[in-house]
Amino acid sequence: MKRFDEMMKQFDIRTDADYRNALHEVMQQTALAGLARSGFFEVAAFYGGTCLHLFHGMQRFSEDLDFSLLQEDGSFTLETHFDAIRSEFAALGREVEIRHKKRKLDGAIDSAFVKDATEIVNIAFSTERTVQVKFEVDCIPPSGFGTETKLLMLPFSFMVRCMDLPSLYAGKMHALLFRQWKNRVKGRDWYDFEWYVRNGHVMNFAHLVKRIDQSHPGKSPSSEADFRKMLQERIAQTDFVSAKADVQSFIRNPMELGIWSADYFSQVAERMKIG
Repeated sequence: MKRFDEMMKQFDIRTDADYRNALHEVMQQTALAGLARSGFFEVAAFYGGTCLHLFHGMQRFSEDLDFSLLQEDGSFTLETHFDAIRSEFAALGREVEIRHKKRKLDGAIDSAFVKDATEIVNIAFSTERTVQVKFEVDCIPPSGFGTETKLLMLPFSFMVRCMDLPSLYAGKMHALLFRQWKNRVKGRDWYDFEWYVRNGHVMNFAHLVKRIDQSHPGKSPSSEADFRKMLQERIAQTDFVSAKADVQSFIRNPMELGIWSADYFSQVAERMKIG
């Protein structure tokens, strides 16, 4: 338990939400370490909100681990990496259960859930859900993304292949435009979008088009102007009260969401850099 406790000490834990976010991040770091040891990053790249948080300093905790194979491989399975993941958790004095969701023969996503089986239940919060980390690997990736290698130093020093920032940005805009909201708007998408614009990053437009071609044939923007029109329409459709409710438990200062509105994001969108 000592090494696990040392990793938890890197966080400023003041609330129960802080603790859960910290626990998620320690589990994420440990799982990434196992994947690195098993050679996973020779064939895949890390992307998504957790990648932004761990390697680019975005101040939003994220629950899931999203990956893309570098090339299509219908035979790929995460199961070949499970022993390495278990070994990394065991080195921290933790035991995990891994549940594998088999994808359909024509499915693109290979998923797994890593659940901490040794988490001590705080009786005062006995109704909270079990902490788990979800993996998703896109086995039929759209083309046109770039990658870079980033260093993570906990639980030991290792390298992770990540999508580069322009490609990460494109993936986020794809999610923002086409994610099905169901009962709650994914406010985390809007938080990340704001972060990209605020920090002056440039979106990989060609990769966005490839993503949309794959997921929604016939709906790809034909030009930057067409894309900007699609984005403004999405903004006009969004309930930003619901968006704020979704993201506030994943950030330190919910007050920063006070400015969120359709008009605010419409003006943020005008400042996007597209390449």
